[in-house]
Amino acid sequence: MTEASYRDLTAGLDPQQVAEAVGAGMYEHDHCAQHLGIRLLEIAPGYAKMEMTVRRDMLNGFAICHGGIVTTLADTAFAYSCNSYNEMTVASGLATEFLAPVREGDVLTAEGREVALAGRTGVYDVSITNQRGELVAVMRGKSYRLKGRAVVELD
Repeated sequence: MTEASYRDLTAGLDPQQVAEAVGAGMYEHDHCAQHLGIRLLEIAPGYAKMEMTVRRDMLNGFAICHGGIVTTLADTAFAYSCNSYNEMTVASGLATEFLAPVREGDVLTAEGREVALAGRTGVYDVSITNQRGELVAVMRGKSYRLKGRAVVELD
């Protein structure tokens, strides 16, 4: 698909409806998120909010949530936020900072927000909070948009 034909497909469509279609289409095929119990709560252009309850099988040897699981939740919010324009976008890098321990039963919310988008690259910040609203981790992701490739087909 050429960039011009991609633009023809999205011309005149409401950006919020595009984001919602992308969220539904991505989640349908997102076996990792489904397996971990990550739920899509909200999506908008350049934004996504995901939620996950920490299970026993997500704990490390110190009885706290494995950092890779927290990062996976953050990476999922990042992926949905940067793909919300229906242009296939992949991560080119990310960094996670852990601020507080996460325990079994905690309900984590990850909110990914676009910070900058220029050409085919973007920067997104993700905040991860627990059910008490305490910030437990932050992640910054860098994205790269693939030329002329839609995430989902729009009617």
